[in-house]
Amino acid sequence: MPALGRAAVSPLRAGALTISVNEAVALAGLALRRGAVPPASMGLVLPGPGGWCAGQGVAAFWTGPGQWMIEAEGRAAEDVARELKTRHPDCSVTEQTDGWVAFEIVSVAGGAPIVRLMEKLVNVDAAGFGPGCATRTGLEHMSVFVIRRAEDRLAIIGMRTLAGSLWHAIETAAMRLQEEPA
Repeated sequence: MPALGRAAVSPLRAGALTISVNEAVALAGLALRRGAVPPASMGLVLPGPGGWCAGQGVAAFWTGPGQWMIEAEGRAAEDVARELKTRHPDCSVTEQTDGWVAFEIVSVAGGAPIVRLMEKLVNVDAAGFGPGCATRTGLEHMSVFVIRRAEDRLAIIGMRTLAGSLWHAIETAAMRLQEEPA
């Protein structure tokens, strides 16, 4: 079932920003067991605290000490968790795809609209939150992961059960930005 309960959700365009739901990304949690060292996962060197890194079709962000979320673009229908468990049998791996929804936000006007949107949505130092940064924070009453994929790209990953509320919050903030002077 799509995150927003509809077969397809058209991307929302609000000024310089385009917001879309990424239904194609697979997510899996990877955690070290006591005494284990971080593996290179699917060709990635796993990032440290506050970090996100991307490779060929996969990405990872730090979620806590010895823990990461692995993203596999275009593989939501596959069992990425099983693949990770096979590659890293000494780690704990959990399937996360159906528990989360990823919103991708792209700016056609560089990083400034992304920073302005972040300032409306989350309690993060947006100016210091550059490409390759990831954190968990609150967005209205919801807990989310915020990832700065590039200067002009931001991802917000939240609980799938709150997808409608997240969409509304992001949409409302983006529409309000259109009404404000730059």
